[in-house]
Amino acid sequence: MSNSIFTDTLKGVKRERPPVWFMRQAGRVLPSYLKLREQYSFRHLMLNPELAAEVTLLPVNELGVDAAILFSDILVIPEALGMSLKFTDKGPIFDTPLQDAPNQLASLQPDSSKLEHVYKALDIIKQQKPDDMALIGFCGAPFTTFCYMVEGNSANHNFSKAIKLFYNNPEISVKILEIITDLSIVYATTQTKHGIDAFQLFETHAGLIPSEMYIERIMPHVNRITNAVRSNNVPVIFFPKGLGTGLAHINYDVADFVGIDWQYSLNEARALCDIKVGVQGNLDPRILAIDDKKILEKELEKYKAFGQQNLNWIFNTGHGLSPDNKVENIKFVVDWVKNTDWGR
Repeated sequence: MSNSIFTDTLKGVKRERPPVWFMRQAGRVLPSYLKLREQYSFRHLMLNPELAAEVTLLPVNELGVDAAILFSDILVIPEALGMSLKFTDKGPIFDTPLQDAPNQLASLQPDSSKLEHVYKALDIIKQQKPDDMALIGFCGAPFTTFCYMVEGNSANHNFSKAIKLFYNNPEISVKILEIITDLSIVYATTQTKHGIDAFQLFETHAGLIPSEMYIERIMPHVNRITNAVRSNNVPVIFFPKGLGTGLAHINYDVADFVGIDWQYSLNEARALCDIKVGVQGNLDPRILAIDDKKILEKELEKYKAFGQQNLNWIFNTGHGLSPDNKVENIKFVVDWVKNTDWGR
């Protein structure tokens, strides 16, 4: 047993309760983060290692979560491939998205030096974080990154131009996915060398294509990344939002844990996934915007039986926190998880 309940759970060590953390916990809802945003842009916070480290640790100090996740963005990979990106109030926008992909592939040239600010931030976080606090690194999974690079923005949540290219030109799509995967492996494995305790691969848009197509055309790229990270003795959490019954294909060859979105029940997901694979999730983050904590507590009570029976479960939301979530509700959830008798 270590000092970290999060890393113990990842390793299969029985602990008295599940660990708790939230996707997108570093930013968005914390008053201290919003105060920093009055002084600095999102890009400045992300690119400045000292500030990125500070934001990473804010939820540890203010919410009491059991793990910190690096404050960064999945689109650092396209930027390191030479694509020009702006972060606006309407989300990220690429100057020249890959909508004429056959003629643009030559421009995608990896430059790992553009990722150095992330590694510097990790070094600072390792120096400053509490000993019992786990540090999670991450990157975007290849298909989600592909969707942003082709579509150019997130205004169309269906990513219709990206999906059209994916169907119309599978050969070009594979080339783009391979370019993304190659640099993501460098990025992810370098994070392991800078001391992360776990790594999460975010496939936010797995549900945009049929699950059988995802398994056939995307999973080989996912496996390359997760296998590379795990070869450095760092456990991997894979979060394929919207994959549905495709979860049946997530076995221990893919990842140590799998993140479950709120559209799928934990019990169904547990029955589908390889028993050796732990699960993470799946509280609907939208409930964190409500006014009545009694409703929130009633929803949380539903997790007690699952948490008692499943020792390889990490409490989390089924997607990232959003700006309308109330910080007092998030703190309430953390305290509830920590103070509940899980009957273990």
